[in-house]
Amino acid sequence: MKKMMILLMTVVIAVVLGACGNGKGQNEGQNEGQNQNQNQDQNQAVEPTLSAKEMITQMTKQAGQPMFMELDKLTLKRFYGIDAAVLEDFNVRMPMANLSSNEVAIFKVKDAKDIPAVEAGIKKRAEEVQKEFQSKKADQYENAKNYKLLTKGNYVLFVISSKQAEMTKVYESFFEKNGGA
Repeated sequence: MKKMMILLMTVVIAVVLGACGNGKGQNEGQNEGQNQNQNQDQNQAVEPTLSAKEMITQMTKQAGQPMFMELDKLTLKRFYGIDAAVLEDFNVRMPMANLSSNEVAIFKVKDAKDIPAVEAGIKKRAEEVQKEFQSKKADQYENAKNYKLLTKGNYVLFVISSKQAEMTKVYESFFEKNGGA
């Protein structure tokens, strides 16, 4: 049990330290699909009845994605540069080790004026993930380059996954009438 705990802590520290080193020189034009992936549909969005955590749990379960570690307010600031004070709700899931670029996050802002700051934090994070996998794993790098950024009402979705389409479809169902329950 003690060895397992030490191993787990070592992996967590390695992830944190590895991610901290990725923040330099980010403007290299690697986000080829980011403008295509943005979609603002603020007028027709129905308010979901589920929390961000419940939505991500359903999305990952229905798309057959593994469960990852969740970020708290401190690690949210470190990885995304987003101040949790502007958020009403959020859930971010990422792998514990840098073996996969898969990542999913839902942010619900308190005020729509903060959406651009949240989107900027997401774009920064996408660039960091791309850099991490650019020279490591081609398939994971492609996933990271083709991330999804989708805004509906006060909600912002971020997905890096080979099953992005399935996860996005489930997410969008939360905003339909009779959806999200």
